[in-house]
Amino acid sequence: MLYLEIHQLAKRNLTVSQIANQFKISRTTVYKYLDMSFEEALQQFEEYKTRKKKLDVHLDWIVAWLEEYPHLSAAQIKDWLLEKFPNLEIGDSTVRLYVQEVREKYQIEKTAQIRQYEAIQQQPMGKQMQVDWGETKQKTVSKREIKLYFIAFVLAHSRQKYMEWQDRPFTTRDAIRCHENAFHFYGGMPNEIVYDQDHLLSVSENAGDLILTTDFQSYVKERNFRVHLCRKADPESKGMIENVVKFIKGNFADSRVFKDIDDWNERALQWLERTGNHNVHYTTKKRPVEVFLLEKQHLQPVSSLLSIESMNESSISRNVMKDNTVRFESNRYSVPIGTYKTKGNNQVFIEIKGSNDKQLIIRSSKNREVIAKHIISKEKGILIKNRNHGRDRSKGIEALKNGLLSAFENEEKAKVYIEKVLEKYPRYRRDHLEIFRSVSINDSTWLDKALEKCIKENMYSANDFKDVVLYLKKQSQQEPLVSIAHEKRPINKADIPVETRPLSTYTSILGGDVS
Repeated sequence: MLYLEIHQLAKRNLTVSQIANQFKISRTTVYKYLDMSFEEALQQFEEYKTRKKKLDVHLDWIVAWLEEYPHLSAAQIKDWLLEKFPNLEIGDSTVRLYVQEVREKYQIEKTAQIRQYEAIQQQPMGKQMQVDWGETKQKTVSKREIKLYFIAFVLAHSRQKYMEWQDRPFTTRDAIRCHENAFHFYGGMPNEIVYDQDHLLSVSENAGDLILTTDFQSYVKERNFRVHLCRKADPESKGMIENVVKFIKGNFADSRVFKDIDDWNERALQWLERTGNHNVHYTTKKRPVEVFLLEKQHLQPVSSLLSIESMNESSISRNVMKDNTVRFESNRYSVPIGTYKTKGNNQVFIEIKGSNDKQLIIRSSKNREVIAKHIISKEKGILIKNRNHGRDRSKGIEALKNGLLSAFENEEKAKVYIEKVLEKYPRYRRDHLEIFRSVSINDSTWLDKALEKCIKENMYSANDFKDVVLYLKKQSQQEPLVSIAHEKRPINKADIPVETRPLSTYTSILGGDVS
């Protein structure tokens, strides 16, 4: 039917897009049916009915999820399937194609979740500036590719922009230096600056009581401006600077060839004068440079530029991640396990020492004890870990296992049993040995009986072993109570056991055939 209807609409001169929208199918499917003969379509339909697909057994789940949540992506469907069926092995493309077929077959159109936005009033002159970071990849004059990083500023009223570039990631010190250069560029400072929750500047939003990095907190106190951190997952609250970052990437940086960082920054300033601040703004319908002449008079005057050294900053602050690592230049460097805290401040300070093999020094606080040292790696995206920073491995697996065996009377049988458990759960060997150890300490009386029971019942798991021990222990506590109760209770005929003979016995007595 689909084949016939597609061809009928094609004869009425409908475009492929119109036909696809009509039936809620992809244009590829429309092209496929238009190129087929009726016999080919019929043959494919018969093959499709008999062909089994790996996800057919989960079809009901997939249809139910899509009908309930039409916006779900194939990636989300795959994650839900793996959550419900952990042993399922399936590829991304398989799920994507299957979900697409299910949508077409059951006419489940993917819907977009639309967020409602509210127009924001124009900011008064000199009140607010927004700041954000970005990065691009540029071709060099030597035909290579280099990654560049930039910080962008925009005054909320006039939309006057400023930017500065680096050929390495920004540090808190870099951010402070660029702020000073921006104030010099603008000839003053606004009352408030809006930021994303960037790790260079902030530790936590803390329900409005902002916790800033030590370096940046000192700078804010020195310059005396108000900090406004955007809430997480809410980039629209700083939409002006988001658009500026896109504008810089798409207009200035796009296809521009990089020579050196000084030349690049000089051309960036020329672009701002020529295009970035000269073109008529889409929203205000005015040139930022012209409006800025008025806004400049409302900016707070600033004293001479602050030097980083004058602020007594001798180290760079970083936050400890949940996996007890510190990020530096696209790599992760380990700190002792337990350094990260679920509550409280997770800030540490790093220093770079040496000339050839540079060393990363990590301190818990400025000028305090060193908690980690690493040689800085020249690679990117790797983990540099000190083996001493992991959990305590002074008790090896073998030592822990050998210590357990002495608690059993039949050590040889216990050794075979424990080996099979560890072989069954290779990733959780230490966890199972810890369970065995706990049981051997608390309930050593029942170890050998539990061992016999587990081997007989083919129960090879430390958790099963623990349950059997608890069962045996409970049974031993109940038996005396039961016998006493039976002695005091009057004998009931219903309690007297009666022997039940098989039917063949009576048949034999009567002379019947028992075969």
